[in-house]
Amino acid sequence: MTFSRISRVALMAAACLAPVFAGVATARAETKLKMVLNWKYQGPQGFFFVAQDKGYFKAEGIDLEIDQGDGSATPIPKVASGAYDVGFGDINALIDFAYKHQEEAPVAVYVMFNRPPFTVAVKADSPITTPKDFEGRTLGGAANDGALKLFPALCKSAKIDCAKVAINNFQPNLREQMLMQGQVDGVFGYVNTIRFSAKLLNIDPDKQLRFINYGDYGMDLYSNAIIVSKKMAAEKPEVVKGLLRAINKGVIDSIADPDMSVASVMKREPLLNAKVERERFDATVKDEMNHPEIATVGLGNVDPARLKRSIDILVEASALPRAPAPAEIFNGAFLPPVADLPKKLF
Repeated sequence: MTFSRISRVALMAAACLAPVFAGVATARAETKLKMVLNWKYQGPQGFFFVAQDKGYFKAEGIDLEIDQGDGSATPIPKVASGAYDVGFGDINALIDFAYKHQEEAPVAVYVMFNRPPFTVAVKADSPITTPKDFEGRTLGGAANDGALKLFPALCKSAKIDCAKVAINNFQPNLREQMLMQGQVDGVFGYVNTIRFSAKLLNIDPDKQLRFINYGDYGMDLYSNAIIVSKKMAAEKPEVVKGLLRAINKGVIDSIADPDMSVASVMKREPLLNAKVERERFDATVKDEMNHPEIATVGLGNVDPARLKRSIDILVEASALPRAPAPAEIFNGAFLPPVADLPKKLF
């Protein structure tokens, strides 16, 4: 075989193998991330699963594994420890963690719940009508519940004595039963978590429950956000940006087609009640994500002055000797352009 003939064969072989090697290179370049949610799979988790099902993460070079959570406060230490790269958790728990563990604390990069969902639910016929009525009563909730962790701040804001309130801890799946059976006088939680968990137990939340909401007592707080480790934010900024672009697209698609979004959750948890999860999705968008500020700053972003006030509320209520700076808690540098963030949800 002549040299030119050998050269032609070699070039043809190289051309045939090029796509194979390119595919291997692409696969190797894909970044694997683990994400932990705030709670079990429910209708509002569709934002993330739509992004996964439509290939938005993959298009950003991200292979994302999404695990269920066990409370809105727990994603913060899980991300801080390195057990997870990404979390969907309560920014108020992050503020507390940042005070205690300044160096290890993760950072919020996309605030999804911008209205305070925290509440104490009581029976509709209960004599408890304001936080002052908690004194001398027993309230209950899961140890990791965001509303329970913020109870000292509510006590401060509503001017009640926390020491006069007994707290009973129990598993979150027992919450509504414990309340209706009279084993506690009120239960901590997110409004829509309690509302729709009650519906699944054939409890009418509009007729049988009353909600004492933290937001009605001076606690205009942010809530659940996408959080990442400081290490990932510093070393892989383009990955964080890609992650948020994908999630933002999932949010936009879910708002446009809520049934499709809930269906994506049902694929992961077929035993869910689709009707209830659609109602939960709608209520979450309306009650927890629809602060008027998004018309200006966009969903995912924050009002810096409001965030500072939120930090001050928690610092004062918990008598923390150091107030974390807003930049320790939220970094908007990874967000998509403001023009690409949702400004209207319905």
